[in-house]
Amino acid sequence: MLRLADRIDRLSTAIGRAAAWLVLAVVLIQFAVVLLRYVFGTGSIRLQESVVYAHAFAFLLAAAWTLKADAHVRVDVFYRDAGLRGRALVDLLGTLFLLFPMVGLILWTSIPYVARSWAILEGSQETSGLPLVFLLKTAIPLFAALLILQGVAEIVRAAGALRAPDAGR
Repeated sequence: MLRLADRIDRLSTAIGRAAAWLVLAVVLIQFAVVLLRYVFGTGSIRLQESVVYAHAFAFLLAAAWTLKADAHVRVDVFYRDAGLRGRALVDLLGTLFLLFPMVGLILWTSIPYVARSWAILEGSQETSGLPLVFLLKTAIPLFAALLILQGVAEIVRAAGALRAPDAGR
């Protein structure tokens, strides 16, 4: 099971690192939008929308990597002072009773939403906008699926820590 968790970790890391480059794209494209607007007096709806797309993809696709790196937001009421076994228990219960239900709901509700978008190959509401809204919406269930996968890895690791004889130290 630990090999499975390691593979999931590698997948989350690879996707997260690739998505992190989108932050640079956001900065560069936004700079171009501002330059076009205030220096050249013109604008581009496609460029403006691409900033939104890149920003959304960066956050949605890097979420599992953030969970893997334990860099997510956590209320450390119990966690901070807990030992290895206590932290593993919080991770296990949090994943089972908070993460899984939430991302399960996101996955369940987003699939029909995305399917409708794909059925019509939904594009931008703006005339000159990007014709790829269906791809943007696809990132929502992908986000949920990646978090579920990473949650499985978290559960495997937490269960292993709880079973280890020296976990109380």
